[in-house]
Amino acid sequence: MKKKEQVSTEETVDVQNESSLVLYNDDFNTFDHVINCLIKICKHTPEAAEQCAFIVHYRGKCAVKHGTYEDLEPRCVALLDQGLSAVIEM
Repeated sequence: MKKKEQVSTEETVDVQNESSLVLYNDDFNTFDHVINCLIKICKHTPEAAEQCAFIVHYRGKCAVKHGTYEDLEPRCVALLDQGLSAVIEM
């Protein structure tokens, strides 16, 4: 008879440095402008940018990019420079 062994593995995931770039809805910017900014600044596909723009419009906000603060900070500044409302949430 063969004896079965239980092997336990532990997987660690480093999520402590994970932040989100959150885009907020406003009454000033057009869908086209928001979509173009997301494509240019956040490197979204046109389809992803359009989906994020609709989420922002209907829900008030959307996390448009995840990553380290160092990666998101210049993207946030660029979105703000384009007149969009964005913040980085830890």
